Amino acid sequence: MKILMFTNTYTPHVGGVARSVSELAAGLRRAGDEVLVVAPEYGNTAIEEPGVRRIPAVQNFAGSDFSVPLPLSPGLAEATEAFDPDIIHSHHPFLLGDTALRTASLLDVPVVFTHHTRYELYGHYVAQDSELLKRLALSLSLGYCDLCDGVIAPSRSIADFLAEHGVRTPVTVVPTGVDVSCFAGGERVRGRSALSVPDDVFLAGHVGRLAPEKNLAFLADAFVLFLRRNPKAYVLIVGDGPFRAAMQQTLEREGMGHRAHFAGVLKGGALADAYAAMDVFAFSSFSETQGLVLVEAMTTGSPVVALDAPGARDVVTDGLNGRLLDAETDVAGFAAALEALATAGESHRQAMRRGALETAADYAIDKTVARTRAYYQRILSGDRSRGAEDGGLWARARRSLAREMEILGNFAYAAADAILPDDDGKPDEHG
Repeated sequence: MKILMFTNTYTPHVGGVARSVSELAAGLRRAGDEVLVVAPEYGNTAIEEPGVRRIPAVQNFAGSDFSVPLPLSPGLAEATEAFDPDIIHSHHPFLLGDTALRTASLLDVPVVFTHHTRYELYGHYVAQDSELLKRLALSLSLGYCDLCDGVIAPSRSIADFLAEHGVRTPVTVVPTGVDVSCFAGGERVRGRSALSVPDDVFLAGHVGRLAPEKNLAFLADAFVLFLRRNPKAYVLIVGDGPFRAAMQQTLEREGMGHRAHFAGVLKGGALADAYAAMDVFAFSSFSETQGLVLVEAMTTGSPVVALDAPGARDVVTDGLNGRLLDAETDVAGFAAALEALATAGESHRQAMRRGALETAADYAIDKTVARTRAYYQRILSGDRSRGAEDGGLWARARRSLAREMEILGNFAYAAADAILPDDDGKPDEHG
């Protein structure tokens, strides 16, 4: 197959979606498929990248670490038509997501969409605490689903979320895969040595983008309380982002800075070693669709302590591979769960380790790529009303005009729905 992907975030940006798209593309290529990824420029990405078409972008949008692609890119239409894809896979519902819809219409091929992100939880990058913007983002993403031929949800929680909000396009659950062999090669001793973490301490860790939507103020406070109660414990925080300084200030202010190591962004073997160095992985986000880092941590046998939220509840089974705490658990309760693992007997911790490794095996990248390829084949073999016309110039023009009206209609509907929501404040079902 020839798969054309459109994504608003891609490597070298560090984040779950960027890693998900790059791992999927690599896995598809290993399976013998041709893949072209259309993605924004990010920092210094002027070098030639096989299988990647870069789009000019605004860097560090609104003070974040995201690049925002510009809507027009000379030569893109010619490049995508020359690639002649069998199917288009969109990874965002706006910007290059709209370009994916237009390209699919022009080339008369099906388009599928992976709902990676709870977009309504990221509005603070544009307007602080704007309820209208949250409703707009949610309504736009729901409407976008119904403009596609198929939708992939990375977890059952997100599939249920889309169904509850009236999405009509069939939704299939295909988790994001992890290169288990890469992370399983991590070494505890090497990781601790590289990070200057003593070998005889209990290490609680976290990996991810350090951003406000990740509920990291809660996590920093829980780490402080955990360290205060456990003199032989340390914490390791891997990643970077706009909330890093605030986390560091919290730990330093409470006198725990010397037992908290901020490693910054790690990749490849260094990241695998960091996971292997941890005794428990701590996760407090409510904004995930899957929580890829949870699976990554489990590939090295690290149990997870997380709050019951979408994404986390699909990976963490309480008592088997970690602790899944009630969503209303306070800082003290979260710290107590970390402490319980720190003081547990060796047999209990080994059982948790086995459970984590067994869970991670289900998310091996080759397994999830195979499921994605099967899904593509199912979409390609299905009936599509848009495929009834010939490929003449007039037919292409009519398809393009119809698709443009659909995109504009979705935006108009979402705008009206954001301004005039139902009495319960939720977006209407798209109809």
